[in-house]
Amino acid sequence: MIFRTQCQIVKGLVDPAPLVDVVFLLLLFFVLSSPFVMQSGFGVVLPSTEVPTVSTFQELVVTVTRDQQLFFNNQLISKEQFLKSLAAAVRQHQRSELVIKADRQTPHGAVIELMSAALKAGVSSVNLATRPEVGVPPPGK
Repeated sequence: MIFRTQCQIVKGLVDPAPLVDVVFLLLLFFVLSSPFVMQSGFGVVLPSTEVPTVSTFQELVVTVTRDQQLFFNNQLISKEQFLKSLAAAVRQHQRSELVIKADRQTPHGAVIELMSAALKAGVSSVNLATRPEVGVPPPGK
């Protein structure tokens, strides 16, 4: 006895919803797992160092370009205005730390002038920003 089936293979359209879901999940995964740091968009090339530095969130950051232009709070500012703004910021914050992001071609004397002026204004510590060398292992490894 032979049984005949009435089933036929029907080829229909592929549902794109699962494919779109997977693509969005992959995109979300890569965006959230990528390390990113928001930095201001000034043309400053930080000097590199082999010693890994510990970075903390700083509220007082001054950026110095190779032409010795000062940017404080992401705004171009003169040296006199910087000193006034820095003194006001020191009075506002309890613990004030200044980070100087100086281009590697900025004269050393200009950086030292900023450091001494910041310490006179009451800044508790002054840090110089650097970028890590490529291929330097992270601390503890």
